[in-house]
Amino acid sequence: MACLVSALWPFILCLKVLVVRQEKPVAARAASHNQNFDSCYTTCGAGNWTTTTSPNPDRHMGIVFNKSLCDVFQRAYFDFLRFNHEEKVVRIYNDAGAEVLLGNLGTLLRSGRGYNCLVRDQRSDGSVCLEWMNQARLYLNHHTHGNVHCYHITWESLAEGVNPKDCYDWSEGKGHWYGGGQTRGMAWPAELGLVEMSPFITGQVDISQWGNVLKRYFISSKGVTITVDPNTPLHVSISDSASRQLCLQAKHDDFAYAYHLTPLPKLNYTICRAANMKIVHSFLAEKSLWDGLRKDDLDVIHSIISEPVWQISPANIEALTEAAVYNYTEDIIGLGFLRQGHVLLNEFWQLHAGDFTLDASRFPTLEETIKIIHRRGFRIIFTIQPFISTESVNFHEAVQERLLVSERGSRHHIPALTAYKSSLSAGMLDITNNRVIPWLQTKLKALVEQYSVDSFYIDYGTAHDLPYHYRFENKLRNPDEYKTLFTQAVLQSVGVMGVSSTIVRPRAPVFVSLPPFSSSWESLAMVIPTILTYGLTGYPFIMPGAVGGDYDIQKFDEDNMTVTTAKTAEEYVDEFDFPLPDKELYTRWLQLATFLPVIRYTHLPSKYEDDDLLEIIKALTTLRVKTVCHFFSLQ
Repeated sequence: MACLVSALWPFILCLKVLVVRQEKPVAARAASHNQNFDSCYTTCGAGNWTTTTSPNPDRHMGIVFNKSLCDVFQRAYFDFLRFNHEEKVVRIYNDAGAEVLLGNLGTLLRSGRGYNCLVRDQRSDGSVCLEWMNQARLYLNHHTHGNVHCYHITWESLAEGVNPKDCYDWSEGKGHWYGGGQTRGMAWPAELGLVEMSPFITGQVDISQWGNVLKRYFISSKGVTITVDPNTPLHVSISDSASRQLCLQAKHDDFAYAYHLTPLPKLNYTICRAANMKIVHSFLAEKSLWDGLRKDDLDVIHSIISEPVWQISPANIEALTEAAVYNYTEDIIGLGFLRQGHVLLNEFWQLHAGDFTLDASRFPTLEETIKIIHRRGFRIIFTIQPFISTESVNFHEAVQERLLVSERGSRHHIPALTAYKSSLSAGMLDITNNRVIPWLQTKLKALVEQYSVDSFYIDYGTAHDLPYHYRFENKLRNPDEYKTLFTQAVLQSVGVMGVSSTIVRPRAPVFVSLPPFSSSWESLAMVIPTILTYGLTGYPFIMPGAVGGDYDIQKFDEDNMTVTTAKTAEEYVDEFDFPLPDKELYTRWLQLATFLPVIRYTHLPSKYEDDDLLEIIKALTTLRVKTVCHFFSLQ
């Protein structure tokens, strides 16, 4: 398993998806108005699809519309794509004429045929336009980029309650599909999963359909990709009916797409096809991954990859003290063979979320302690959140200055409240408000200047952690866009080591975390497909969770934990009252983590008091330096 990741990781590193933009108009449509439908259907009917070629290589032919009028049925528009108009079935073929994608468009439309759009509704870019009266309007376009063909499909709803929906066949024999993001059970490939029709926004897979990192991108082993426009109010399902298929739907709602960018929903996406998966993916992959990086940025990337991340996340706030941090670093040095690395403190360094000041009662002389820790070779990272607890010293000011997301429908800018982790009641900074950015940057700069904090880790939660009836100063396309704006604002003033959730790759050297995994063998099996999915969808700088798994104490279930001693779960804990994972599970997890881009510890291996385990870790540490760290040093 570890060797598999080692082999695949270099190929995952530079994968990133770009939305393909239209560049070249389609050919003019031919007309033929004097044949009747019966003779046409007999000759070219739905059961007798034949290859359509273009006598002019500069024209894009091959799309056929089966209408009740033969002249329309015989029209040919694009290479390698056909559309059965009566059944609204689209078929895409490869260069050899083999079908590589089959889709059913407008599945929720009432039966009936579409008609050519009125002149006023047609586009000047050469798009084909069809309209289903009082229901929806369909635009089709095609562009060629060398050996890659891209087809642009846009549905515009024409009436309330009409939510355009297209479905593509993912059944056996139709190729394997990848992308989107983490799903419940993390099926690999994606067509083996089950996702109910739901908004395509981040969440926790134990309570929602999608995970913490998403991309509107799916790719097939047959060399086909589907990329959905970011302005689409996207809902997605995978095999939520009797048939195995991917369904895309545009639909407004009161939460995920509360801001309606268009009066009625619009479904807009692009299908690209090439001879194989590698060609089409390379065409869409980001080409500027390393562009614009300073030497300092490259040094940070190298340090995160070559040195461990030591995550200190106690179960309760009282456990995180200055002495505990100091002693933790001493224990790391005492191991003698692990590099110092990055000490990551969770949000408990402050008394309440949003204070942005140290809790002086637990950290009375942290300035001096950090100096000592720095001299030992460690870097210090503070976790921050966009939430301001109602108990925070900054909450009153944030309300007075209108820095918080407000309640939708309120007259007097009443803050919209939510709950996140230890904060049972909290507001959320409105990053679209121009007053928030300088306020936040001032707070973070003060921490850096006073305590020499090296960097920050941003814990966003997921889209579902926003106040339900949110109202931002400026409209967002979806609640996840908030994270992109927040990360950009923080990066303008201080360093950011990583983020917990995103829908757009943050600029390097920011790493993207995998979702928390419980300490179990089932979770270990999900790490590889999750990392591969994130890599394929354009996130090369990935930070896996803790070796042995992550624990959410509030959800910890003793029955699901295995231990290797006679101690009870309550006794078998580390210095921060976390249950230690099973030793065998911890060892196997560490073997896997050795070949991942970042290795993160919560539990010190010395807590197992096992010399054999320490010898294994020494060998794996040496192996990692020779393989993973050496590979990245060559970049």
